[in-house]
Amino acid sequence: MLTNDKFCNLLKVYGMRFAQATSAIRSVQRSIQTMKISNNTILITGGTSGIGRGLAEALHKKGNKVVIAGRRKQLIDEIVAANPGMEGIVLDVTDQSKIASFTADVLKKYPDLNVLINNAGMARMEDWKADKVDMREVTETITTNITAVLGLTQAFMPHLKKQKDAAMITTTSGLAFVPLAGGPTYSATKAFLHSWLQSVRQQLKGTSVEILELAPPYVQTELGGEAQKKDPRAMPLDEYVSEVMQILESGNTARGEILVERVKPLRDAEGNGSYDQVFEQLNGMEFAMV
Repeated sequence: MLTNDKFCNLLKVYGMRFAQATSAIRSVQRSIQTMKISNNTILITGGTSGIGRGLAEALHKKGNKVVIAGRRKQLIDEIVAANPGMEGIVLDVTDQSKIASFTADVLKKYPDLNVLINNAGMARMEDWKADKVDMREVTETITTNITAVLGLTQAFMPHLKKQKDAAMITTTSGLAFVPLAGGPTYSATKAFLHSWLQSVRQQLKGTSVEILELAPPYVQTELGGEAQKKDPRAMPLDEYVSEVMQILESGNTARGEILVERVKPLRDAEGNGSYDQVFEQLNGMEFAMV
């Protein structure tokens, strides 16, 4: 049983640790590793479209061995054919029963694998004013965006920890920091991943594995359907990928986050006091910023 005295003592300890953490922010940021940009063997889930495909092709051009994973074999074949040297594997990340065998097959074929990019994800809009919400879609969103990421990470992490230069990158969203009211579950899954990544990064501190969070703004991809892919208000995919690659090459990943300029108003809203204003602006828009 936690007595009042013990609770007070815990608060004192947490207070001291918070003060120590605050004073150490700069030194911690300087100590974050920098992912090497070439000569890696990289597995990218959700690599058949959007940001996943864009990163796969950009990293392939930098001299990395890139393996894409996705559900659609036809798309995998088309992308591999267009990028000689790239390889692909069919995977439905929501099927947890296949993760163990998939991991074993990948590591047998690519024993030098040292980078895992958890990019597969899905987004659905939900109307909680309605009498009924499609809980099947809600569950599928959680399974794809959270359960699959955790499952793949735990499957590959023992191997990654044995590699000299390793990294695990997980795609979240600017909506992890300021949610889109029309996509509450999607936004919440990305907020979950942001929190989870901070803890995993701390636990793996001192190992060879760098834990990075890729938080995109509203980008022209198929995630929100054809409307998003063509929306002129969204950041063009090629511009986004180009800026991400510049950040990776520069090593400018303070806090372990890969942030293009367009997403910083969302990322910084809570800290700079603009959260309420940004939330109202975001949710006053007529499009889904995912």
